[in-house]
Amino acid sequence: MRPRAIRCMGVTKHFGSLMAVHGVDLVVDHGELLVLLGPSGCGKTTLLRVIAGFEELERGALTVGGELMAGPKHHLPPDKRKVGMVFQEYALFPHMDVGSNVGYGLDRNPEKRSKVKEMLTIVGLEGMEHRMPHELSGGEQQRVALARALAPRPDVVLLDEPFSNLDEWMRHRIRADVHRILREVGATAIFVTHNQEEAMLLGDRVAVMNQGQLEQVDTPENIYHRPATQFVAKFMEIADFLPAQSDGYVLVTELGILAGPLGLYPGEEVEIMLRPNDVSVAADETGTGIITNRAFKGANYLYTIQLRTGQVMHSEHQHNTSYPVGLKVNVSINQSHELLCFVKGELRTIPVRANE
Repeated sequence: MRPRAIRCMGVTKHFGSLMAVHGVDLVVDHGELLVLLGPSGCGKTTLLRVIAGFEELERGALTVGGELMAGPKHHLPPDKRKVGMVFQEYALFPHMDVGSNVGYGLDRNPEKRSKVKEMLTIVGLEGMEHRMPHELSGGEQQRVALARALAPRPDVVLLDEPFSNLDEWMRHRIRADVHRILREVGATAIFVTHNQEEAMLLGDRVAVMNQGQLEQVDTPENIYHRPATQFVAKFMEIADFLPAQSDGYVLVTELGILAGPLGLYPGEEVEIMLRPNDVSVAADETGTGIITNRAFKGANYLYTIQLRTGQVMHSEHQHNTSYPVGLKVNVSINQSHELLCFVKGELRTIPVRANE
């Protein structure tokens, strides 16, 4: 088992009557890249600022590298914590050149000059010590900010939506660079983002937050394929939940019969999670639904379908099959993999499968 780099125990923070973070328990291992993911206002940035020391927690405790950073009547200020921070705005000093920015936290280090050169080489900016921030591109500024955060060899690097100010092309490039650099130096890092794709690409694990609490902490694969709650499922990608009723052996739905799961009593109501690629449509004048919207996504079309009961479903098809809005269609469930069953908004452990 890897040693713990960060441990949050019941961390709670309010702003007036607003509950920003409530009872968060979270462990980050040494060398792990963890992503805090969630919608605006969910508490992810507040939690990051609590770890950094910019906000004082009200209840709970926080350790970094096994040392108590915050707890009852205890708060270590940011400059006393071995934590590096990369802000959304990069926060470079405009009157200082690149070398001075990178070496800002190394003032008393006798090897300051060599460490600055080392960090600039790591981030691919060797020979740019004397450039000023305004002479750099957004991506170069981001790498300077990362080099500055890594230079003092912190126990943890915290990154608050570091790519949000970059255009899409630059975002993909810099994201890959930052991920590679953090891996190369063996850093422990926490990213904050509201971008689902970014979270899945960067994180060893993803912690999904909602209304100040953790909904699920797991691998990117499990977060996507086995969401613990309907909130996680819907936040990660379009997810529809088809009502179903058990007769004790099978599940009866508007789209047909599904096998299992075991353990449901007759009459128990559940919901089946369906992603757009779990649902197929075919033109049929006597069909079970009607197409109400079509969105072109390049390689695919995303269709919105309304069933006879008013239930809304989504289906994704390759672009070479195009159906017009208003077309009546037969809607069916793909049988290529197991589907997930939710009871009262939470995942039921036994999956279900469409009948052959």
